[in-house]
Amino acid sequence: MNEFFLIAMSVLETLATLFVFVLGVGLLAVAVIFIIDITQTKHAIRRNFPVIGRFRYFFEEMGEFFRQYFFALDREEMPFNRAQRSWVYRAAKGVDNTVAFGSTLNLSPAGTPIFVNCPYPTLESDVAQTTPLVIGPYARKPYEATSIFNVSAMSYGALSKPAVLALSNGSRMAGNWMNTGEGGLSPWHLEGGADIVFQIGTAKYGVRDENGNLSDEKLREIGEIDNVKMIELKLSQGAKPGKGGILPGAKVTAEIAKIRGIPEGEDSISPNRHPEINDEKELLDMIARIRDATGKPVGFKAVIGAYGWLEDLFREIHLRGIESAPDFITVDSGDGGTGAAPMSLIDNVGMPIKESLPLVVNLLNKHGLRERIRVIASGKMINPADAALALCMGADFLNSARGFMFALGCIQALQCNKNTCPTGITTHNKRLQRGLVPEDKAERVARYSKTMCKEIGTIAHSCGVPEPRRLRRMHCRIVHDDGRSVPLDEMYPDVQSAS
Repeated sequence: MNEFFLIAMSVLETLATLFVFVLGVGLLAVAVIFIIDITQTKHAIRRNFPVIGRFRYFFEEMGEFFRQYFFALDREEMPFNRAQRSWVYRAAKGVDNTVAFGSTLNLSPAGTPIFVNCPYPTLESDVAQTTPLVIGPYARKPYEATSIFNVSAMSYGALSKPAVLALSNGSRMAGNWMNTGEGGLSPWHLEGGADIVFQIGTAKYGVRDENGNLSDEKLREIGEIDNVKMIELKLSQGAKPGKGGILPGAKVTAEIAKIRGIPEGEDSISPNRHPEINDEKELLDMIARIRDATGKPVGFKAVIGAYGWLEDLFREIHLRGIESAPDFITVDSGDGGTGAAPMSLIDNVGMPIKESLPLVVNLLNKHGLRERIRVIASGKMINPADAALALCMGADFLNSARGFMFALGCIQALQCNKNTCPTGITTHNKRLQRGLVPEDKAERVARYSKTMCKEIGTIAHSCGVPEPRRLRRMHCRIVHDDGRSVPLDEMYPDVQSAS
């Protein structure tokens, strides 16, 4: 017993000595930090409140994660509030999406859409299947697109391999297309078997030669891939109009560098526009070149600010012939999302889709091109009401990026540009990617896509039309500053062809 007591005392003495040592080191470290803080001149908070002032930066950093759980109300957050995200999560999981007691949505703010239900809504027996639309009737390989709601442009590089695999497999299961974004075509886009829209950005990733110029040979290679159904030429993007894509060097792995044709580990920054496109004539020349090389429908994506150039473009189409027109126009919203963009652009440049989409549709109608050129709407449409509003304004198809990111499990941690995404969606850190299981998330992607289409249809049926594409501006009202709602067709009257 005495021997045990002596051993115990020896252990306690060792622990006490260790504790005193650690405490001493800790106090010394605090003293050093105190001296550093009180003598430095760059940070007022640290100079006035040495040591404890450093916690400000910690709480500022962690605030991005905690505010959505503890402080923000259901309808408060930006860019997407908890109610919007929760709807997507439930839709993706396939759980009950009904709510009780009453809506938490305030219908008073200006811009709120209110859909006009009719006294005799469409019966279930009268519901019509969404009719496939042909895109690119003058291309050698037109595309018969079946899904209204699709995956918007997100590059491999900005997204992780598991995320791309899940989106591709989920899109195949749901029957929607998937846009590659400007980062080129990866094996993971093709492995899932989805219909692919190949996007050509200003840096020509995936179809560039050794000098960074557009390669006809590589275009032909893309055209020979059956899964690639259309080509989208990106002129501008809603989150950063007038600025090229930005992929930090930490995310430019050897594989991504090979796919894009750029140096590994260096920031991948695209030019702010296509240098060879200076006017509507050169834009149509580029579209014709890509369509001839690939045989696939070709259109362009743009966020709308100035719009006189569209009038010039449409007039030039009539001079050349209707077959010269782009096969589609993707109208991106000025409040669109991205992995990395200057705040000056992401906040204040480019019209939101609520204003730009009806403008583009009216211009197409004015020039008699509405049936020739399909319209794809993109930007902040993650819930059925946002999507149905775009259809009322005249869109043929809808694209969403962040909606599908939420379906993958995104928690809006705002870490997309830092390679530290905690859900594995926008990081190339293998440990973080491990949390995203593609087989599981593909099911969620498919359920979200199908639920969106179903719920958009529910709104359409309430308005008395048998399928969503028959929604018109008269089916929606928009709340104005005085709290009264105004019919959408009064705000943006339909324009008829002048011909």
